[in-house]
Amino acid sequence: MASQAANPLLRGFRYMQREAHERPVIYYSLWLGIIGPVLAVVVPPAREKLFGYKPAEHIPISYPLPQRPRRPTVGYEDPVSEKSS
Repeated sequence: MASQAANPLLRGFRYMQREAHERPVIYYSLWLGIIGPVLAVVVPPAREKLFGYKPAEHIPISYPLPQRPRRPTVGYEDPVSEKSS
C-alpha cells in the first residue's frame, strides 16, 4: 500500500480539504484562480455553438456626414445693440 507522502494527488486533496475548513477564503480563491482562465477559453465558443449567440454590431466611431451641400443657419444671429461703449 502506498504511503500518503508518495501520492501527490492525495496530498493535494488533503491540503484543499484542510484549507476549506481552516481558511475558506484561500480555498475559494484557489478555485476561482483555477476555474477563471478555463472559463475564459471555454465559454465564448460554447455560447456561440449552443445558444446561437452573435456579438452586437460595433458602435460607430464617427457621425456620418450627409451627402449634400451645407445650408447656412438662419435666425440665430445675436441682436445688434445701439449702445456701443
